[in-house]
Amino acid sequence: MPNYLLPEEDGLLMRSAGPWAAIKLDYLARYIDVFETAMRTHWPIRNFIDLMAGPGKNRVRETKAVLMGSPLLALNTKFPFTGYYFVDNDIKILEALTQRCNASPNCSKVNIMKGDCNLVVDSIVTNLKKSERQSLNLTFLDPEGLELKWQTVAKIASIRKMDLIINYPQGGLNRQMNLQVNVKPLTPIDNFFGGVEWRTIYKKWQNKKGLHRRLLDLYRLKLENLGYQEILGADEISSEPLIRNTKRAPLYRLLFASKDPLGIDFWKKVIRRDVHGQSQMSLPL
Repeated sequence: MPNYLLPEEDGLLMRSAGPWAAIKLDYLARYIDVFETAMRTHWPIRNFIDLMAGPGKNRVRETKAVLMGSPLLALNTKFPFTGYYFVDNDIKILEALTQRCNASPNCSKVNIMKGDCNLVVDSIVTNLKKSERQSLNLTFLDPEGLELKWQTVAKIASIRKMDLIINYPQGGLNRQMNLQVNVKPLTPIDNFFGGVEWRTIYKKWQNKKGLHRRLLDLYRLKLENLGYQEILGADEISSEPLIRNTKRAPLYRLLFASKDPLGIDFWKKVIRRDVHGQSQMSLPL
């Protein structure tokens, strides 16, 4: 059988990625490991939801190195989840992902769904609610652009025990905010933030340091209104790791949210070290 479950070429479709993708995926893999190692004996049902799953592997453009994508990282973790939901809108991507998942001994636990994540989320939430009181859940939200809508986050967050890791597209916002700030609602950025409040913040802070701190605070406030806890006491370490491109330009941040302080403790443990095992310090927004 081809090496479908290894970070190697296997003849199937891969997602093209920059070298920085390894950093994002490393954070995710380490959180999954901590999450499942600690909680597998406490919760009989543990679900991993990936609403922009991709084909399961990434090929780094510059080096041709193969990286395991988020679905396979979750599927191949030492202590697997009891259920998986993988969503993508591209049939060719899903065909490759399905073939890779079928090579796993955990393939029977996998639900692969085609469609816009902002629409498919309703059926996932309906299914998760059937065992809501016995389940612990983790959702990875990793848009390639500004396609993730706030209402989708709010829907998946309606599940009682749901941790979130969200790609906050700082670079994409930087490119689009000036183009959308005076456009009649609703623009993709309005949908991302769940309203037009970001426009007031942008107009006030667009030429000043701290713009994204204010925008992230807006997003976090909305998460807190859904029952998520504020992340405090990260000791000088940014709770929202910044991923940059090879020219050091900001690309995106990983935003974590949990309704339980234990989840926040897990995240703090993960972000204390970067992909190279080095201690991290807070960086300005």
